[in-house]
Amino acid sequence: MNTDAEEPQWRKVHSVAGVIPRSRHGHRAVAIRELIVVFGGGNEGIAEDLHVYNTVSKQWFLPAVRGDIPPGCAAHGFVCDGTRILVFGGMVEFGKYTNSLYELQASRWLWKKLKPRAPRNGLPPCPRIGHSLTVVGNKCYLFGGLANDSEDTNGNVPRYMGDFYELELQSLTGVRGWSIPETKGGGPSARESHTAVAYTGLGSMKIYIFGGMQGSRLGDLWQLDLDTMSWSTPETRGSTPLPRSLHSASVIGNKMFVFGGWVPAPEPYQNTAVEPEWICSDSLSVLNLDTMSWQDLGPEQQDNAESQLHIQGPQSDDPYACRPRARAGHCAASVGSRLYFWSGRDGYRKSWNYQVCCKDLWYLETERPAAPEAPLLIKSTVSMLHVAWRPLAAADCYILQIQPAPPPAKAVPPTGTEGLDRKAEGLSTDVQSLRPAAGGTTNKEQETSAQVGSQQQESSESRADADSSAGRDPEKDCDTKHCSGAADTSAEVSSPAQQPSEKPPVSGNNTSDLSRQVQQSPEEAVWYDVGVFRTLFCEATHYYLPADSEQTPAASSSRPPNTKEPSLQKKCPGPQDYQSREKQELAPGQTYRFRVAGINCFGQGDLSPVSEFKTCLPGFPGAPSAVRITKANDSVHITWDAPPSPSGRILEYSMYMAVRKSRSTSSERPGQMAFIRIYRGTKTSCSVSSTHLENAQIDCSASNRPAVVFRIAAKNEQGYGPATQIRWIQDPIKLRGSASKVDINAEADLDAADSSS
Repeated sequence: MNTDAEEPQWRKVHSVAGVIPRSRHGHRAVAIRELIVVFGGGNEGIAEDLHVYNTVSKQWFLPAVRGDIPPGCAAHGFVCDGTRILVFGGMVEFGKYTNSLYELQASRWLWKKLKPRAPRNGLPPCPRIGHSLTVVGNKCYLFGGLANDSEDTNGNVPRYMGDFYELELQSLTGVRGWSIPETKGGGPSARESHTAVAYTGLGSMKIYIFGGMQGSRLGDLWQLDLDTMSWSTPETRGSTPLPRSLHSASVIGNKMFVFGGWVPAPEPYQNTAVEPEWICSDSLSVLNLDTMSWQDLGPEQQDNAESQLHIQGPQSDDPYACRPRARAGHCAASVGSRLYFWSGRDGYRKSWNYQVCCKDLWYLETERPAAPEAPLLIKSTVSMLHVAWRPLAAADCYILQIQPAPPPAKAVPPTGTEGLDRKAEGLSTDVQSLRPAAGGTTNKEQETSAQVGSQQQESSESRADADSSAGRDPEKDCDTKHCSGAADTSAEVSSPAQQPSEKPPVSGNNTSDLSRQVQQSPEEAVWYDVGVFRTLFCEATHYYLPADSEQTPAASSSRPPNTKEPSLQKKCPGPQDYQSREKQELAPGQTYRFRVAGINCFGQGDLSPVSEFKTCLPGFPGAPSAVRITKANDSVHITWDAPPSPSGRILEYSMYMAVRKSRSTSSERPGQMAFIRIYRGTKTSCSVSSTHLENAQIDCSASNRPAVVFRIAAKNEQGYGPATQIRWIQDPIKLRGSASKVDINAEADLDAADSSS
């Protein structure tokens, strides 16, 4: 977290769409990038469905899961490791607990029941509920819980557990077996409904156990050093929260956020026949894990606790509430620096004879947005640059800034440049590629099952699994709809007036090279605002000049990247902030620099790296659009539409594929990709043979999105126009098993995305 003394802010999510799950308690949630996956729990019966909430589009959806689908369960262990989720234990029906272990591959929504080896020095974990499950590296740690020793499933003989297990995970999928590690220092007492988090900061990796239930609520904090396997009770400062169970604890940065749970009732209500001895809490406490100091961000005062006794129960949600109501058994999941909370129990009274569950969804804003990735180019025309950016978890809106680039210095022709009529058999030589002649590269991604699926009802996102219409890709959430899916941006371009060429616009740069990130000093030219957007894209046709004798909006300053505004911005700027400012239209054949930053209730976050894009010159064709990829037996078939603005008759198309280089030269930039032409003709389709694909380079520059890179460009009488880039996403699991080679026959390697803009 940043060092600013900004107190976290509660925000309620007022409008959500999709298949909204029923309120419940005893459920669990994890986050995979911008998706929150919720499983289990219940109120009137145990829920069996897997629900997913997209924090960017604010939509719930039900993915079409398959495989060894587990039964619904409550009070289970639920953890995430990359794009796989592990589920252990829980209550499957009243009085019946389980010790089954399941794995969900969220990239394909595929369930698999796992059978880990039993420990060599003891029995495997018994069926239980209310335990904790914590992932650290390639290990998963199980602690505590509540077992039922009754032989009759209708009976209940509770036994609190204090055992500690280690589960070794295999890479990407599967597990090896349980073990019972030897620990020192005693350790926590037996308990259930506690929390466990992992953190590594100033020293070794540690697990922290807080609270829980063992006949009464517990408020102790335990620390396990995983290097020495030693338990200890760290000395803390500040106001320690009340003992509690069924609370949540989440780590963001170096802080552990503890919210809600059951806490002891005020003394006047203890030992009475009317009121319970415990109530729900709405307190928020933060423990700095570096300094071991507690901070109350919603202190539990005596009168506040008493008021909870009177307001618990059936009631409608307050639309003007500034913080969540008291609750227990809720779920919490952090997406970036935002901490989301959903549902949970809202009290219990014998006179009602049922439990009340909250229906609301909240998040806690803890800091300003992080720096986004560099802007990327979707489309370039004579007077417009269609730019996009990937979403930030903590941004409500985005400010886009532009700077006209000064004329480039006279280029020195690279040595060893060769023509692009190179065949596949020429891979043993260095492949030099040319820069676009007309400016701009249009980029879209072909996403596949390597990504987590996410289904948006009535939306245009593409499938993450070719065999399942319900599995969607979270990396495509808002990608097709908002044109923000490409992880790459435009190639560096040269003016056709200075470099007339009949050669296609293919750059030798890799994905980071495509969006040429420019390092600048604060003394360089001023930056201008394009605007503030709640979308993830902008079709920039103009920018705003500074207002004379007027102060520009706080969020739109021309400060250099990676610095922060000194004052808080409590309101996102809107169109009204630019009404009195003069517009400057984009010029043809001009190179522009772009940067973007996120904005939330704390103000503007760090600015992104800088990208350079160039508008086209009149007369050249636009970029091909609507690229689609389909599988064949031993090849891949690629089709596209003609440019929407051909500027004359299209003479031919050229398609290029990034290939592995046999050797590199000292003049190459790090990560530079080499391309070969795999098609040249007049048709708007071509097939890529398995021979070509065997030589394809797997671009791993985008996190968790390895891809094969293609580029397509059209040529008219003036020459070649900008290229469309397609990243055909591969499944990292299958790549690992096939020595990083493209598997065209893989079950879900392909996702036919529409790359039109």
